[in-house]
Amino acid sequence: MFIDRISSKKIVVLHIITGLSTGGAEMMLYKVLSKTNRLRFDPIVVSLIDRGTLGDRIEALGIPVYTAGMKPGMPTPAGIWRLANTVRQINPDLIQGWMYHGNLAAQLASIFCVNKKPVLWGIHHSITALKSEKKMTQFIIKLGALLSRKTTKIIFVSKNSKAQHEALSYPVEKNCVIPNGFDTSLFKPSKDARLDLRKELNLPEKAFIIGLMCRYHPMKDHNNFLQAAALLLKNNPDVYLVLAGTQVDENNSTLHQLIQDLGIVARVRLLGERSDMHRLTASLDIATSASAYGEAFPLVVGEAMSCGVPCVVTDLGDSAWIVSNTGRVVPPRNPQALAEAWQELIVMSLDDRVALGKAARSRIIENFSLEAVVTQFEDLYENVISNKS
Repeated sequence: MFIDRISSKKIVVLHIITGLSTGGAEMMLYKVLSKTNRLRFDPIVVSLIDRGTLGDRIEALGIPVYTAGMKPGMPTPAGIWRLANTVRQINPDLIQGWMYHGNLAAQLASIFCVNKKPVLWGIHHSITALKSEKKMTQFIIKLGALLSRKTTKIIFVSKNSKAQHEALSYPVEKNCVIPNGFDTSLFKPSKDARLDLRKELNLPEKAFIIGLMCRYHPMKDHNNFLQAAALLLKNNPDVYLVLAGTQVDENNSTLHQLIQDLGIVARVRLLGERSDMHRLTASLDIATSASAYGEAFPLVVGEAMSCGVPCVVTDLGDSAWIVSNTGRVVPPRNPQALAEAWQELIVMSLDDRVALGKAARSRIIENFSLEAVVTQFEDLYENVISNKS
């Protein structure tokens, strides 16, 4: 253990992230913080935009949260000044960036420190093709390649993402992979959750539910999910679709119009942003990641598997590796393939589907437990500080 070779003083780790809305990387930050050894580490969070939905939850852990008050898009001089002032006051031992904007901000923030500080980046995005990304995202990825040699370490959430970025000149010698981790004591099978959700939504007790748990964003491809649902529902009268996440509610006119146009209003439930995702996830018969691009290591897949729920996922990032033989993998942007994969699981016997779910949970426990992942972060931080000393 590195702890024996360095000072007993707590290591102050400054985490810089774009925002604190309920997204995959944001939730992973919260989960890592919730399990961090506070006798050894003193974590602090800076959100470039605002406190979002997770700011209060992080502070409830006893961890300070600061905001730079920037607007989405290009940083403002006032926002940069607030970031600089905050970093100077904190004077951390180590700076950890989260996602592209947070990584660039972490690199910038290090300039404002009294002494040179180790800067670590965290990349949670996969690149199917650089030209398919938005122009601004392309620019940031290319800028990241230029600045990446100034970092101490780059943490990728997936093996696939690491290889993709190395092909774009991110330095191989600085890269490592720490996958997302899952709280298997929270995300676990629950018969009560199954019954409670069906009662809450006024659905038959034996209703078969397929879920999509993610924010509303083009990357998540709700269109693909709903187009597949329309195909599936033609021959499956007992199936219902439950969607939850930021902006996934009746106020989303685009989403609501699509559901109406497909003629599936009676079979779809939009729940919006929820704080009981473990309960919703455990209530599903099948969980889905229908994304079109950008996924590296989707949290929702591992959470569903941890709940013993078989998954159907599009083949992006490390999704196929995570699911392995415990679910189904289909091409992105292919509603027909998605509907057919769902159908395969629906026609399975209940015993076979339960066995698939048990295998999925075992895979998460054996390979992706939150405790093991947090240990990897802590060991890396200890190593970085030890080498600096």
